[in-house]
Amino acid sequence: MPAHPLYTEAMDRFSRRFADVQQTDMKEPSAMTLSTVDAAGHPSSRIVLLRGIDERGFVFYTNSHSRKARQMAEQTHVALGWYWYVFDEQVRVEGTVSKIDDETSDAYWATRPRLSQIGAWASDQSEVLADRETLEQRIQSYETKFADQPVPRPPHWHGYRVAPQRLEFWEGRDARLHVRWIYEQQHDSWIKHLLYP
Repeated sequence: MPAHPLYTEAMDRFSRRFADVQQTDMKEPSAMTLSTVDAAGHPSSRIVLLRGIDERGFVFYTNSHSRKARQMAEQTHVALGWYWYVFDEQVRVEGTVSKIDDETSDAYWATRPRLSQIGAWASDQSEVLADRETLEQRIQSYETKFADQPVPRPPHWHGYRVAPQRLEFWEGRDARLHVRWIYEQQHDSWIKHLLYP
């Protein structure tokens, strides 16, 4: 079934502006805030990197043993946020998250720098670390283990896709009279409206 025209408009709008931001001198234009909640409803936010966008949503990668991944397994409703200060613009997304297929995760994994691949094996992400030396020893151990061969993707490292149900495009204006456009899913359709600042 073809995507709703307003959904396509919103995703195209994001893609065009994201392409514009990538042409600026922002250090990490793909940095986005990912907000999750645990089973008790306690929120948590952190910065992750947008690594793909298509008609199905926004893709990032992480250790599936991490705190954020455990929270996403408990509660699939998440939020994403970008603030592109070079344009004084924000984009806010709310939607549901799911793991992507292994083939896509493998393909992205193969593009990562080797040291980042080693680090994904060495880090028990979000767990308590006794000292930095322990991590450095683990890195050395995996460098030895995978010497002279490609580093395989760990079974606990996956891609995730956020399928948007609401997107807001916020444009900064003088006197805090900002422009806010909302695209929102309602049942099997989408609506678009303007919000007060």
